[in-house]
Amino acid sequence: MLEKLTGMDKEAQAKIAGLTTIGELNEYKVRILGRKGELTALLRGLKDLSPEQRAQAGKTANEIKDKLEEIFNRRAAEISRRDLDLRLQEERVDVTLPGIPVQKGGIHPLTRIRREITRIFTGMGFTVEEGPEIELDYYNFEALNVPKHHPARDMQDSFYITDEVLLRTHTSPVQVRVMEKMAPQ
Repeated sequence: MLEKLTGMDKEAQAKIAGLTTIGELNEYKVRILGRKGELTALLRGLKDLSPEQRAQAGKTANEIKDKLEEIFNRRAAEISRRDLDLRLQEERVDVTLPGIPVQKGGIHPLTRIRREITRIFTGMGFTVEEGPEIELDYYNFEALNVPKHHPARDMQDSFYITDEVLLRTHTSPVQVRVMEKMAPQ
């Protein structure tokens, strides 16, 4: 029995050293150490041995099993490390190659609609006018008949830069500028 265990141990070690994939290794591990494996089959024969031989064979079998488990694990780590190194070599990125071009975005739907409406109205004879964002007090309030003490002129509603200059609070000052620039028809 001890000769069979020792022979199986040497044969298994030689075979493990020659295996090259994790799949092969796991298959062989099941064949040797599995529930229906070669070592289990040998251990079933322990009942036919004398108590002294059984104790010695059981001890040897457990030592062989532990040693083979360690060898299997070490070989699996070697194979995994080798596979990882190979994969890293194959997947190496060449940073000198041109990158993937970034796709340009599209026009926002609201911008598209605004442009379409503008196109329609300019086609009908209207014009698009723009005015300054920083406006004189005259165009922002006085020309629109907003009195000096109107609540809209308060500091919390209007952002004054100086006493006579402020940020435009609405679009009406542009209308005043257009009326001054264009003659009535």
